[in-house]
This record gives sequence, C-alpha cells and structure tokens, in this order.
Amino acid sequence: MTNQNMPVIDMRGTGLRITQLRKASGKTVRDLQDIFGFGTPQAIYKWQQGAALPTIDNLIVLAAVFDVTVDEILVVGGRG
Repeated sequence: MTNQNMPVIDMRGTGLRITQLRKASGKTVRDLQDIFGFGTPQAIYKWQQGAALPTIDNLIVLAAVFDVTVDEILVVGGRG
C-alpha cells in the first residue's frame, strides 16, 4: 500500500457532519461550548468549518453527546 492510497480525514466533510449532528441533536454552538467548558465558541466554529479537527478526547465527548460512534462523526476518504 502506497501513501497515495492511504485514507485521510476529510476535514470539510467532517465539519459538515458535526454541524448536521449538532442540529439533529437540537444543540446550539453555545450548548457545545458549555459542555466542553470552552471560554469562547471559536473551536467549535473551526470544527464545523473544517478548519480544525477535534482532539481524540473531544471526539469521544461529541460522540457521547450526539449518541453516535466516532466513526459516524469522521468523514474519511482515499487520496489519489
């Protein structure tokens, strides 16, 4: 298997998935900010925009909050 065929996380797709799951759960960005104890919502907006990915720990919390698996949050595609 070459590096060109390795799976990669689609950051934009994952951000869209986080947004969809958040809305489907009835949660606001502020709700997530409070759950994570963030002082500002910037990290959550970055996740939703695909500009950054949640840490593994935060992915586990998101999965619990949305009642899904981590695999259901991450959008993975092949490169090449």
